[in-house]
Amino acid sequence: MDMKNGSSIQKHLLNLEEYNDPTMYDMENDGFDDDFAFIEKWASLMGGTLIDLACGTGRTAIPLAEKGYSIIGVDLHEGMLERAKLKAEEEHTDIRFELQNCEDLELDMKSSIIYMVGNAFQHFLTNEAQDKLLQSVGVHLKSGGVFIFNTRFPNAEELLQDAGEEYWRTYTTDDGKQVDIYTISKYDALTQVQDYVIVRKTKRDDHTIENELRTTIQLRYTYPMEMERLLARHGFRVIELYGDWEENPPVDSKPELIYVCQKEKE
Repeated sequence: MDMKNGSSIQKHLLNLEEYNDPTMYDMENDGFDDDFAFIEKWASLMGGTLIDLACGTGRTAIPLAEKGYSIIGVDLHEGMLERAKLKAEEEHTDIRFELQNCEDLELDMKSSIIYMVGNAFQHFLTNEAQDKLLQSVGVHLKSGGVFIFNTRFPNAEELLQDAGEEYWRTYTTDDGKQVDIYTISKYDALTQVQDYVIVRKTKRDDHTIENELRTTIQLRYTYPMEMERLLARHGFRVIELYGDWEENPPVDSKPELIYVCQKEKE
């Protein structure tokens, strides 16, 4: 890792507290694969090596590699990437992993398909960060190639939540402990950034609280018309837009937006 990429990564690690325990991250996201069939469909259509941006612990990259696809996984969180490498080795999959900031990609190839799932687009909090991401994607995407990503729908229900703790979900740890997850959020309309506190309450067998863990994260929300203009500015045309991974149309009641963008032919 060169000095430029090292400083670029350090700048962004401040907003990644939520990912400091990769094992917990995998437990909480175990079984989620709603996006897999969609990504695989486009991987099959476009061919060649895929670039998985913000690949995390390899949730999508590893099963794609198991199906024979060539993949480069990129992430700036060293702990998440190390766990991805370990899991890939255990599954005997050959994936090239790169510790890089997606805003400053330096790969020695271009791809026909780049994807970023898990709503990772929302980690790019400023206009400058979004611009740099899309510039990097454009440089590494072949003419006519596609960039696929998702982001949470900035509807009123998502942004104007109650100030107190809101129950999100429950999961069970590897040692059988039940963990209830709550969120506390505050939206800044000027920056379009939501500040989240994630509260995890681990329960004893009698349902009393054994311990409580709090982490913070900031996420940027981008409105659909704003996104369309942003993408066009960087030479992308939105060819498909959905409200879920089952390819239903976007509506206000859907929780996210899924973009398939084609790089304009040069």
